[in-house]
Amino acid sequence: MKFGIIGAGMIGHFHAKAITAMTGGELHSVFDLRGEAAEKLAAEYGAKAYSDMAAFLADPELEIVTVGTPSGAHLDPSLAALNAGKHVICEKPLEVTVERIDQLMAAAKANGKTLSAVLNRRFHPGMEAFKKASDEGRFGKLTSASCYVKWYRDQAYYDSAGWRGTWALDGGGALMNQSIHTIDALIYLAGPVKAVQASTACLAHERIEVEDIAVAIVEFENGARGVIEGSTCTWSKDGHPARVQLSGTEGSVFLADEAFEIWDFMNEKPEDTEIRSTLMKGQAAGLGANDP
Repeated sequence: MKFGIIGAGMIGHFHAKAITAMTGGELHSVFDLRGEAAEKLAAEYGAKAYSDMAAFLADPELEIVTVGTPSGAHLDPSLAALNAGKHVICEKPLEVTVERIDQLMAAAKANGKTLSAVLNRRFHPGMEAFKKASDEGRFGKLTSASCYVKWYRDQAYYDSAGWRGTWALDGGGALMNQSIHTIDALIYLAGPVKAVQASTACLAHERIEVEDIAVAIVEFENGARGVIEGSTCTWSKDGHPARVQLSGTEGSVFLADEAFEIWDFMNEKPEDTEIRSTLMKGQAAGLGANDP
């Protein structure tokens, strides 16, 4: 599979590492309006560099495009790639409004191509076990479903790029940017949301338009209640893990990053012993707590 990257910034470098680590993956080309940035990243991996989007997308060997531009600048390059007949893997969030996401979905359908968001926290052994337990109904009546992302970003993080902390290009703050993977995991496990009540604030940062803390009370379609808490103003030396916690009348599971703090069911199954021996949490630092 021959991949091309749109956006040669920090996220583009992450994409390049992931592509080259993938079985069957090849970084074929890199596009960035900043020609020097495209050339630098492409040279690291022996790929072609482009600063002209039309030429980049016209390459018949290019099969899949990853998009790593700021969140509010995903629409145009993703649409161009889909309309050029390329599959698209776009950084989270797909875009910053529902209307823009609908445009992307329509273009993917019209062109018969795959449009995927980078929601990588769905894909690890802990999440696979968690999802299996949920799908099998092992929680009984699900009563509680919550997630917590208590991370920290200093002022320098927001000052490092003009788009950070803006509604137009970041699309939101601690929820849309940092907490999105964990909120996605919560809904993936617990199901659709019926109602939300929330409070947001910017408590610890300057010169940003968006929230650095948010707390929501959530009601799910299945009747469960829960809490969503996201923050970029809760300091920790090593970084708190992102947590997803489900409980019901017959079981409770608490996931911290990719390992379990609690795996407890009324009706035990043979695989529970292996899960407890291989996937329980140690003392590792929180994954992603210091990521972008």
